[in-house]
Amino acid sequence: MIGRILPFTAIIVPFWLVRTMVSWKETFEVFPAILVVGISFALTQFFWSNYVDSNLVDIMAGVVSIIAVLIFLQFWKPKKTWRFHYDDKAPVRTPASVEIVHQVGGEWTAGQFDDSVNVRRYTTARVLKAWMPFAVLSIFVLLWGVPSVKLAMNLGTTPAFRVILADGKVRPGPPEWNVPYLHNAISRAVPVVAKPTPEAARYDFNWFSATGTGCFFAAIVSGLLLGLGPFQLMKIFWKTLVRMRLAMIAISFMLGLGCVTRYSGLDAVLGLAFTRTGWLYPFFGTFLGWLGVALTGSDTSANALFGSLQKITSQQLGIDPILMCAANSAGGVMGKMVDAQSITIATAATEQVGNEGIIFRFVAWHSVALCSIVGGIVLLYAYVFRSYVPHGLFFVH
Repeated sequence: MIGRILPFTAIIVPFWLVRTMVSWKETFEVFPAILVVGISFALTQFFWSNYVDSNLVDIMAGVVSIIAVLIFLQFWKPKKTWRFHYDDKAPVRTPASVEIVHQVGGEWTAGQFDDSVNVRRYTTARVLKAWMPFAVLSIFVLLWGVPSVKLAMNLGTTPAFRVILADGKVRPGPPEWNVPYLHNAISRAVPVVAKPTPEAARYDFNWFSATGTGCFFAAIVSGLLLGLGPFQLMKIFWKTLVRMRLAMIAISFMLGLGCVTRYSGLDAVLGLAFTRTGWLYPFFGTFLGWLGVALTGSDTSANALFGSLQKITSQQLGIDPILMCAANSAGGVMGKMVDAQSITIATAATEQVGNEGIIFRFVAWHSVALCSIVGGIVLLYAYVFRSYVPHGLFFVH
């Protein structure tokens, strides 16, 4: 959906990511490369989603953008060269006129390194071995995403996936458990929905077909291929659990907050409040998606929370609902950097536990700025470029 309607939001993301790490001056020094990445990603995303398929859009766009920037760097070089310095017996000669930037930001001339920079050389075999875990992970994730494979996993491992009733028939409806005392106990009313509708509360215990299980198996296979024994893998796994314990607790609470937001009616109240923005709703509706991801930590969860609300609100205001559903997702992407789950996982992985507040304050304004830019683009699509919003399939399988 985003690839069809808002592909060129991809241009601003790499620019802003570089800006978060360096100054405006240094960002514009590498602007040509940023432009190549953004345009190649956006064009691939647009044409792939419109004329090829809706699957693997971001993966194909990422592959094309990497290839494009690698080719571009063969003909263009930035003013400053960033290098990581290692001790090695095979120094690489660097002209004294070239300015060198250290990974922590220091700047020196090559002459201060006796006209040479030591760069470690790796064999092809070592490089392939280093990339091997990512290849294994990709295979497992792709395998876990195949519908037929996922169905077989669910039928064999998920108790609630296929429920046989007393009359011998399979229970109709989604393959999930009904949550006691909550399922259909709460109803949404007009104007949030077209007619009063009970809110389903179901839980799908798809422990084996979940992507995390595939990642877990990929880690085991990669560890064995790297030469680690079972005892070493168990030791690493235990250390990981200990290291991630606070992050897992925080993630659990944030997922619970998403359910509370939905079943308490908070999402409906927020949606109705956003209708007061009138013709500016395309801008603020984008921030609704941003808020959903900031609260739940997941773009999927934000779409589940606010997707139907975006549709109903946009219909009431005479705005294209397809556009607003895509805007909900695009705005949610910009809120990913400030959600508690992402920050807690990042601090746990980088041994920065306790610095969550510092990280949040640093990235908060970047997140708001990016979402504002996307909101402005959505405004243009809502009132100026209405014909560019697709309302049909360009391909048939």
